[in-house]
Formats: sequence, C-alpha cells, structure tokens
Amino acid sequence: MNFSIIIPVYNRPQEIEELLYSLIRQEATLNFEVVIVEDGSSETCQHIVEKYKSKLSLQYFFKENSGPGASRNYGMERAKGNYFIILDSDVILPEHYMSVVSSQLEEKFTDGFGGPDAAHKDFTPLQKAINYAMTSLLTTGGIRGKKKGVGKFQPRSFNMGISKTAFQRTNGFSDMRAGEDIDFTFRMWEAGFETQLIAKAFVYHKRRNTIGSFFKQTFAFGTARPILNRKYPETRKLTYWFPSLFALGFDLSILLLFFGHWYLIAFFAVYLTAIFADATVENKSIRVGFLSVVTSLTQFFGYGLGFLESLLFSKTKGV
Repeated sequence: MNFSIIIPVYNRPQEIEELLYSLIRQEATLNFEVVIVEDGSSETCQHIVEKYKSKLSLQYFFKENSGPGASRNYGMERAKGNYFIILDSDVILPEHYMSVVSSQLEEKFTDGFGGPDAAHKDFTPLQKAINYAMTSLLTTGGIRGKKKGVGKFQPRSFNMGISKTAFQRTNGFSDMRAGEDIDFTFRMWEAGFETQLIAKAFVYHKRRNTIGSFFKQTFAFGTARPILNRKYPETRKLTYWFPSLFALGFDLSILLLFFGHWYLIAFFAVYLTAIFADATVENKSIRVGFLSVVTSLTQFFGYGLGFLESLLFSKTKGV
C-alpha cells in the first residue's frame, strides 16, 4: 500500500509544524506522502511546509474556503497513494502510528479504519480535561475508540483511513459542516465496505479549545445527529438522547432543590464525583479532575441542546 496523509488546515501553521515533526519521527520506513490543503487561510502554513520538503514527500495546495469535508476530498483527488489517512491539523502522531496502521491493514485489510485520540502528558490541564470528557467511558461510553465501547465503531475524521477505491465509489465527504465523517462512514457501509477500529493507532489530539469554543463544537455535533438519524433511520439509538436528558434532568434537579427536594441533585452529585475521581486518578491531577467535571457538563449541555434544537427546528428549516 502507498499511503497519502491528507490534512486540511485553516489558520493554524503552528499545528502543522508539530504534526509534520511527528511524521518525520515515525519508526516505520514506509512509502507515504503528505498532502496539505490550505482551506482559504489568511495565515498560511506554506513557509512551514517548505521547511519539511527535504524530509517528507509533500504536496501543498491553497484553495478557497469550503470547509474540512470538501478540503479532504480536494486532497484525495490529487493524492498519489492508494490508501488515504485523514488527520486533523491539531493532532500529533506517536512514533509507532504508521507501523501499527500498516501492519494491521496487512493482517486484516478493510477499506476504512478509525483510531482513538488521547492526551499527551505535556498537554495543558484543560486539554487533558476536554480529552477526558470526549473519550471516557463515564461520559461518552468509549464511542471514540475505547476498547470497551459498545456497538459498531464509527471512525472520526480527526484520525481515519479510506481506501482510494472507497473514496471513488462514494465520492468522499458530503457538504455537511458537522457529522460529515459519520455520514461518510454510513455511506461506506451502505456501499458494502468494511471498517475497523485500530485501537493502537491513536493520535494525541491537541485541541486548542476554550470552554466557550468547546461548547460550540459539541453543540454542532449535537445538531448533526438528528439529521443523520433522518438520513439513516436504521442507525438511531436511544443513547443519542442521553446528553439532552442529562441537561434537562440537571436543570430540573436545580429547580426541585428550591422546593426542598434534593434526591435528584444527589444523583448528579454522585455521578459528577465519580467523574472527578476517575479523571483525577487517570491524569494524576486534582486540577484536571475538577476541570473534567466542567468539560463534561459543557459537553452534555452543548451536545444535548444542539440535539434538541436540531430535532425541533431543522425540519422546519428544510434540513
């Protein structure tokens, strides 16, 4: 297999430097190229790319802004490889990443794969807390690649692989602005392609979120799910309602507390204490444990409110 690593980027040259540096440190001596698609950035990374052209096989393209899905398609259309690895610009690869992907696909080939994300030990406490909220079994059930995650794994575009054949037959990513990676996975399955989770092919996801931007991100994720449910009704699950029910239940518990009923708030207190304890132990930091409570609440409310808004209003908007 000849790999092409496709990276859309928008105004984040520093992230590209870190990602390219992690690529030259790969322990595997494999044949791969890197295709960087600048999505209409005002602060480009071309000067960073020039620094690495002698160390990596690189293609660099600048195009008008059209969003990450269209930018990935643009890169895959111009890539030379026959298997594409899609990465977000804010990830860093561990040194074993390419060797793990290559050996697993040789042992069990599938036309698509996904891998988890993780927090590096040098990440900030907030970055670690966001990673915990998005990956913990206590918060998301491990749907982003934890081994104990329940159900069929849905690859995410921050770390996923696609064969050239699958790309050509499905026409790649749709024009959805959120949930486009899940939409693509569902269309791959409908076309008869198989995917797999490669658990050891994780990436360090260096999210540069604030609490406010994390809320907006999870809100967008929430708005995408009802749209996906309508497009692919067979994929609906009751668990997708959990963040919305959590948000409504939490608000109700606060209201009941004013009337002297504490039993519901006690349930949430126990649950959030479990998150605090688990995150503290996992990250060996009380500060990360506290922030993980904040980011978990942010995620539940962001996704839950986005889900409800999309469920109630997207039909009237013709979505």
